[in-house]
Amino acid sequence: MSRFASAFAFAFAAVCCLSLAACSDSADHSDPQPRPKPKPRTALKFGQTATVAGALKGTVQITAETIVYAEKAESSVPEHDVFAIVRYETGNRSTSSVTQLGETAFQWKTPNGKKIQAGNTSAAQGIAPIGFSEGSRRVSPKTSQADTVAFDLTEADKGGTLVYVDGDKVTFTWKMPSADSGSSAKALKIALD
Repeated sequence: MSRFASAFAFAFAAVCCLSLAACSDSADHSDPQPRPKPKPRTALKFGQTATVAGALKGTVQITAETIVYAEKAESSVPEHDVFAIVRYETGNRSTSSVTQLGETAFQWKTPNGKKIQAGNTSAAQGIAPIGFSEGSRRVSPKTSQADTVAFDLTEADKGGTLVYVDGDKVTFTWKMPSADSGSSAKALKIALD
């Protein structure tokens, strides 16, 4: 082997060893801390809008704008005492369609802290008032749509907190009135009869 080849082989081996030593340094340079949890959001007022992450990508604006408590909804009666039916609007300001999470993202937190999933009984799952449930989770660009979500509650659960967990697992909350409220309350009540 020529002197040049020997020198090159020696230099190459030295660089490789130094690189390997640098990569296998026993000091752990990774961040041992877990990812920080998202900061808790301030509770929104009834009727306020939250910008939330969609199911796969993009964001939509969710507004819980009407609540109706009903002892009967269409042909359904609650298994507990009363239905809480929330009308919410979903807006998409972007130029691409966004898929919202829909009913699965909603919970009701009772005044004593218990969480109830939307559609918690078969009676609550079947509530879809005509004119208030557009039914599509896909929100077209530059549009908004309305939908409802229903909970089967006891009387003591009224006036709880509406909870929405978005596509990034960030939680948004709205303190809900304990009586029928919102701009569409009368019309929603009529649609439920």
